[in-house]
Amino acid sequence: SEHRRVNCLLLLLCRGGREGRDVQGAFFVNKIGPGVDEPPLAEGDIAVRTDNKNADPCTSRGCLWNKWTDGKVYIPYYIANHYSSRERDIIVRGLESFSGVSCIRFRPYQNGDYEWLSIESGDGCWSYVGRQGGSQTVSLSRQGCLYHGTVQHELLHALGFNHEQTRSDRDTQQHNVSVPSADMKYNFNKIATLNQGTSYDYGSVMQYHRYAFSKNGLPTMVPIPNNNVSFGEATQMSRNDIDRLNRLYKCCEAASPSE
Repeated sequence: SEHRRVNCLLLLLCRGGREGRDVQGAFFVNKIGPGVDEPPLAEGDIAVRTDNKNADPCTSRGCLWNKWTDGKVYIPYYIANHYSSRERDIIVRGLESFSGVSCIRFRPYQNGDYEWLSIESGDGCWSYVGRQGGSQTVSLSRQGCLYHGTVQHELLHALGFNHEQTRSDRDTQQHNVSVPSADMKYNFNKIATLNQGTSYDYGSVMQYHRYAFSKNGLPTMVPIPNNNVSFGEATQMSRNDIDRLNRLYKCCEAASPSE
């Protein structure tokens, strides 16, 4: 179909024929419109609730997952059984990577859990931003999404983070990006993001590549003042990603009672 052809072109542009860009390319496997029983998407991979026409920046409501009395944030997950053992291992590795650097603890779903992440091979790679309540889908398609950085990227969305290029302070940082493609600017609108006092990070796993959403092969993002800076090639969370995660969930502070 035309939608599938466009997606393949986006995937090739993002990969750029260079090793290390596959992770970023995976972010653009998504098709243009939602599939059956799948939500509309903003910015390529952010699921939008049908009762909210805009991508929720996770600042207008209680979108964080609850911290327990031991200071940990336990988030149940269920991995659909259509993944192979190798594919499941990639997903589990991504889930477990958070426990070594933060107070986030993803754990398997148990009877009685009232909210959890349902990890499924849907149409592309996508996630809601922040805690939604109940069963919350994180889509990691078997065709193009099973990379360590991609798993971390979508999980960071579920934890409340948006893309680096939509940071609210993007234009006030000494190092930031300009968006020269007028017809694609809506994918880069600045929103009320959870920056947690950290600076703009070209190495963030939440930063898209310079050709993201390009229709003509030209860059859609240009770093300034040095347009030769590499960005959008992260294969795992950066130090800044980890730092802002710990700040957002107050991982280094005294535990508070769970709700």
